[in-house]
Amino acid sequence: MTAIAPREQQQPVPWGTRLMGRWRDLRNRLVGDPGFQRFAAAFPLTRPVARRHAAALFDLCAGFVYSQVLFACVRLRLLDHLAAGPLLPDDLSRRLGLPPAAGLRLVRAAAALDLVEWRGGHVGLGMRGAALRGNPGALAMIEHHGMLYRDLADPVALLRGEADPAQLSRFWAYAGATDAGATAEAAAYTALMATSQSLIAEDILDAYPVSDHRVILDVGGGDGTFLGAVHRRAPGARLMLFDLPAVAALAAAKPDRPDSLTIHPGSFREEELPVGADLITLIRVAHDHDDHVVRPLLARIHRALPPGGTLMIAEPMAQSAAVAPMADAYFGFYLMAMGSGQARSPQTLEAMLRDSGFDDIRHHRTRRPLFTGLMTARRQKEL
Repeated sequence: MTAIAPREQQQPVPWGTRLMGRWRDLRNRLVGDPGFQRFAAAFPLTRPVARRHAAALFDLCAGFVYSQVLFACVRLRLLDHLAAGPLLPDDLSRRLGLPPAAGLRLVRAAAALDLVEWRGGHVGLGMRGAALRGNPGALAMIEHHGMLYRDLADPVALLRGEADPAQLSRFWAYAGATDAGATAEAAAYTALMATSQSLIAEDILDAYPVSDHRVILDVGGGDGTFLGAVHRRAPGARLMLFDLPAVAALAAAKPDRPDSLTIHPGSFREEELPVGADLITLIRVAHDHDDHVVRPLLARIHRALPPGGTLMIAEPMAQSAAVAPMADAYFGFYLMAMGSGQARSPQTLEAMLRDSGFDDIRHHRTRRPLFTGLMTARRQKEL
């Protein structure tokens, strides 16, 4: 049977696109020729470009090793050991519990990645190391990557569905469970999400005025970390959280949760959402799920909102070439290992929102779109 191309691929290709395609084919033939590569590396006008692309290609080849250097630095708390000031390499090796030669090898690798820097004969924090140490969410994600690295040991088998059950999918298994045995898994994943929430919560709240709303419902809200940040921006708003029973119990047990927060246990895969909110938020929720889950969820949100009510979606979005490495490469394979979800473009989300009855769809600029995009949509007011 012959496969049929998607409808958008069956449309006539504009002449400009065809011309650009021919140019790119010619370019690829040139850069793939070893003789041209030697010429470009030697010719003064092309030498800087050739060297830059060679370095970028090498980074692709060596990226896994770089990530393992980073993982070792975080696991051994190397950055914490340097927080009080520079140390001699041998002293640092002793604190890390490494032989001097191994400690020196790690220091040299970390210095090459700007995690640490040489200060005479001492080792101090580098600029990237200092920035990383100040971001607990990023540190927690790097520790968590140990499972991802094991899942990606054979990416071809993972793509073909032939790999052993993924570590990440087992870590997230509580999402499909409702019994008491899911509590430990829920606590581990919820703690990770809460720690990494600091990466994006303030960016979201800087981009959208939540204080304009009276009642805010966070669907899939974890232990309430995001709603805690909302409460600081909109202390007069009534807050609601909806999540699985094992997760909702964690939110209810938090001693510092706002008095205005009410907890609603349930599954947004199967149950209707509580009503009464004029703003419903999905913070890093939609991209964790496939379309057959997200589309009914959007319909449930539409039903739960009053006319004129607002839905906010905040998550990594495949919205530009600058964001593609995070959205399409990192989250593409991360979510494949997780066994659910995909990073969607704003255009895809917009179409899904319109199909669910939303309009007045707006894109909001965040300070760090690499980490999160932000969209809002409204339920149409009744005439």
